[in-house]
Amino acid sequence: LPFPIPCSLAQPVTPELLVSPSSQDGDLGSECPEDRGNWTGRLDFLLSCIGYCVGLGNVWRFPYRAYTNGGGAFLVPYFIMLAICGIPIFFMELSLGQFSSLGPLAVWKISPLFKGVGMGTILIVSLVAIYYNMIIAYVLFYLFASLTSDLPWQHCGNWWNTDLCLDHHIIKAGNTTFPVNITNTVSPSEEYWSRYVLHIQGSSGIGDPGRIRWNLCLCLLLSWTIVYLCILKGVKSSGKVVYFTATFPYLILVMLLIRGVTLEGAWKGIRFYLTPQFDHLLSSKVWIEAALQIFYSLGVGFGGLLTFASYNTFHQNIYRDTFIVTLGNAITSILAGFAIFSVLGYMSQELGVPVNQVAKAGPGLAFVVYPQAMTMLPLSPFWSFLFFFMLLTLGLDSQFAFMETIVTAVTDEFPYYLRPKKASFSAVICIALFLMGLILTTEGGMYWLVLLDDYSAGFGLMVVVITTCLVVTRVYGMKRFCRDVHMMLGFKPGPYFRACWMVLSPATMMALLVYNIIKYQPSEYGSYRFPAWAEVLGILMGVLSCLMIPVGMVVAVLQEEGTLWERVQQASRPATDWGPSLEENRTGMYVASLAGSQSPKPLMVHMRKYGGITSYENTAIEVDREMEEEEESMM
Repeated sequence: LPFPIPCSLAQPVTPELLVSPSSQDGDLGSECPEDRGNWTGRLDFLLSCIGYCVGLGNVWRFPYRAYTNGGGAFLVPYFIMLAICGIPIFFMELSLGQFSSLGPLAVWKISPLFKGVGMGTILIVSLVAIYYNMIIAYVLFYLFASLTSDLPWQHCGNWWNTDLCLDHHIIKAGNTTFPVNITNTVSPSEEYWSRYVLHIQGSSGIGDPGRIRWNLCLCLLLSWTIVYLCILKGVKSSGKVVYFTATFPYLILVMLLIRGVTLEGAWKGIRFYLTPQFDHLLSSKVWIEAALQIFYSLGVGFGGLLTFASYNTFHQNIYRDTFIVTLGNAITSILAGFAIFSVLGYMSQELGVPVNQVAKAGPGLAFVVYPQAMTMLPLSPFWSFLFFFMLLTLGLDSQFAFMETIVTAVTDEFPYYLRPKKASFSAVICIALFLMGLILTTEGGMYWLVLLDDYSAGFGLMVVVITTCLVVTRVYGMKRFCRDVHMMLGFKPGPYFRACWMVLSPATMMALLVYNIIKYQPSEYGSYRFPAWAEVLGILMGVLSCLMIPVGMVVAVLQEEGTLWERVQQASRPATDWGPSLEENRTGMYVASLAGSQSPKPLMVHMRKYGGITSYENTAIEVDREMEEEEESMM
C-alpha cells in the first residue's frame, strides 16, 4: 500500500456481514505499536485542563494587568475577548485532539502541508519548559527558606545586605520617633532575592553569566525530578497527581483571601484593584492587554490542550468542559486579585505609601513584594510556606502539560519504537532540558530567563495559532470540521463558534500580532538594558518557530508527485488514514477508509459489526445524507 495503515485499522476484515467481532481478531499484536492509553478516571481530563490553564499568570499577571488597565472596567474587555478569542480557540484545540487521538505533530494528518505548525509548537513548548521549571526551582528555594522561625528576608544585617537596606519595622518606628527618608532605600526582601538567591551582583550582564549557583542548581534538579516522577506513566500517573495539584491551590487561595481581607487596610488595596475607570476602555491598549491575558492564560497554541484531549474517549463532552475550564480560569484570576491586593493594601498602610508603589507584576510580586508582606503578619513563616506551596502546585500542573505535549508529539510520530519505552524517553527529554536550563542557575541566569520569557512564546506562538485556525477553517474546510464535531459530540457547533472561527478569532489574533510588532520594545531587567546581540538572539527564537512552517511545507511537497501545484494540492488534503483512531468510531464518511472494507455500504458493515445503530451512528447517517445531497446539487 502507498500509505501506512494505523494498527487499529489493520485487522483483517471478513466480507460476511454478520460475523462476530471476536472471530475477526488477528494475531497481529506483535506488529502493532503499544496502545496510547486513556485517562483512567472521569475527572482526570477536566482537572488536568484546569491545572494547566490556572497557573502562575493568574496570580502574578492578571491582578496587575487589571489595576493598570482600568481596574474593574478591565473586566469588560476581558470577558469580551474571552468570548471572541478564548473559548472558540480552546474548543477547536480540544476537538482536534479528541477527534484524532493524536499529538501536536501527528494531528497534522489533517493537512500534511502544514505539519511545520506542529514542529513550531514543539519548539516553543520546549523553550518555555526550560525556563518555566526554573521558576518552579525559585519557588522551591523560597519554600525551603520558609521552614524557619524567622524568615531570612525579614530583617537587614545579613551578609548579603547593603547600606541601602531598610526594613519596615524601622519605617513604622519612624512614624512616632523620628522621620525616615525611604527614598533610595531597598527592602530586605528585594536584596534577599537579587543579592542572595540570584547573586546577580556576580554578573555584569547577559554576556557574563558568572558561576553556577549550586543551591539553585539542586532546586532545578529537584524540580525536574518531581516532574519526571509525575509524568513517568504518562496521563495515567499525571492524571492522578492533578487531583491534588489542581484542587489544593484553591484551598490555599481561599485561606490567603480570608486572611487578607481581615487585615487592616485591606479594603484600600481592593478598592485600588477594582475601582472602575471606564475612560480606559477608549484606549486600544486596554483591549489588547485583555486579549493577551486571555491568550496566554488559557494556554492555547502550546499543544497542551490538544494533547490532553487526545487521551479522551471519542464522545467525551468537551463542549461542556470548555466552558467549565475557561470560565473557571477567569473566576480564579479575579479571586487571586482579591487575595493579592488585600495584602498589598495592608502593606501600603504599614509602610505609609500608596498602593501603586508596592504593586508589581511577575517575579517581582512573587519573590519580592508578597514575601515582604508576609513578614508583617503574625506566623509569617506559615503564611509564606502556604503561598509558595500554592505557587508550586500551580506551576507543576502547567509543566506536566508542557512535558506531556513534547513526549506525546514525538512518540506518536514513532509509535513502534518509542511507546514501549515512553518512560525512558521521558527521562531523556527531562535530562536534556535540565542541562539546557543550567545557564539559568548561574549568577546572570535571570537575564537569560527574561530573554526566554520575552521571546520564546511571543509572536511565534501567535503565528502558530493563527495558522492553525486558518488551516482548519479554510484548507480543511469549516463544513467538514463541523461535521467531525457533529459526528463526535452529536451536534454541530452553532453560529457563534463558526463566526469566531471564520472571522473574529483570527482577526483578533492578527491585531495582537501587528500590535506586538508595532509596539516592540527591547527587553530589560530593572535598569539593565540588553545588548543588541541578545535582542537578535531573542528575535531569532521567535522567528525559528515561524520558519518551521515553510520548512514543513517544502518537505511535504517533495514527498508528493506531479507538478508543483498538484503536489501542493495533494499535500494540503487530509491523509488517507485521517480520522478517529479506533475502528468502532470511524462512522459515516470515514468508514470507507477502513482497511479491507469491500461493501458498497460500508456504514452498514460497521453497524452490524459493532452491534446495531446507536445515536452516534444516526448522526453518521445524517452526515452521509447531507454529503449525498450536496453532491447531487453540485451535479
